[in-house]
Amino acid sequence: MISTFKYSQVVNQKDIQRLGNILEQCFLMSPGESEIYFNRLGLENFHVIRVGEEVAGGLATIPMAQWWGGQRVPMIGIAAVGVAPEYRGGGAGLTLMQHTVRELHAKGVPISALYPATQGLYRKTGYEQGGTFCIWEVDTQSIQLKEQPLPLVSRISDNHELFHELYQQHARLNNGHLDRHVGIWKRLVTPDEKETVYAYFIGSADQPQGYIIFNQDQNEDDSFIRIRDWAVLTSAAARTFWNFIANHRSMINYIRWKGSAVDSLTLLLPEQTAKQKSVKRWMLRVIDVVKALEKRGYPLGIKAELHLEIQDDLLAENNGRFILSVANGRGEVTSGGKGEMKLDIRGLAPLYTGLFTPEKLQLAGQLDATETALLAATQIFAGASPWMADFF
Repeated sequence: MISTFKYSQVVNQKDIQRLGNILEQCFLMSPGESEIYFNRLGLENFHVIRVGEEVAGGLATIPMAQWWGGQRVPMIGIAAVGVAPEYRGGGAGLTLMQHTVRELHAKGVPISALYPATQGLYRKTGYEQGGTFCIWEVDTQSIQLKEQPLPLVSRISDNHELFHELYQQHARLNNGHLDRHVGIWKRLVTPDEKETVYAYFIGSADQPQGYIIFNQDQNEDDSFIRIRDWAVLTSAAARTFWNFIANHRSMINYIRWKGSAVDSLTLLLPEQTAKQKSVKRWMLRVIDVVKALEKRGYPLGIKAELHLEIQDDLLAENNGRFILSVANGRGEVTSGGKGEMKLDIRGLAPLYTGLFTPEKLQLAGQLDATETALLAATQIFAGASPWMADFF
């Protein structure tokens, strides 16, 4: 079946038109919306799968990075995986993903992440749940924080470079956050039709301690603020954030923001009035075991050694035994060892991200380990629950 497919980049205008039509049908886009998407991400980042000369489907590979343990790990985001209805069920989607994973490995990419419409396809190519994407909601009347320790300074919303350094400082502290592609930044700061986007520094213009970017919206019953992006670097910035939102309560009924599954912002609220409106889990794949483990950061003060035995049915280069030695916040990988923790490449993903503890992964059948290995892995992969503030 696989030999009937051909994988390639988009090569001509006919490919662009065909892939655009497929994506618009798959993702309920408006006519012409795919062209905006192509321009935002760059045509060089789109790949197609063909049956003969006909484009049967395609996807986008978005070059970015993720922050893990305070270190930036190069990552490719997979997006817009779409197959034309007449080719679904015949292996086109699986073949597309298999070729993509192999290509990423050939290019030396350490890890890849995506948001699944269905997990089965991506699990077949080595992806597993890696972290959360949560949308929170709270009634403005319930915030009741009257202190504003810092000033707010209005900024031009569509210049994302103003916010980049603050975002990077914030992202470094949050496992799973992106070092964003410019296309994701543009989507955050660019208003939709009939929409105004507002942006403020939290703190002085020359030494801001955070920022907030949002738009105001309404439905049949309520008006609300949708926070498109935010960062707070100090407790004073966090208190100012809530005070600023609370001051909209005369006209705004509630706010929505993207946060962690266990969001420390909610600790500042007087009561447990903030609720999770939706929760999704994104998936991660370790593309290159050695590079992924060595580029990640680890807890300072931990000195430990973990003996892994990994099985990867798609990338033979990841198979075998590895010793991960961690000291001074960094890891070094050598071949060999005792293989005290046995797992396939899927099981490595939530271990790597810290979404689940090693004990929970063993209970779920994702790994098999000795007590010594479980203890070492618990120390090595300790950290805050991984989450992402961006959907792609």
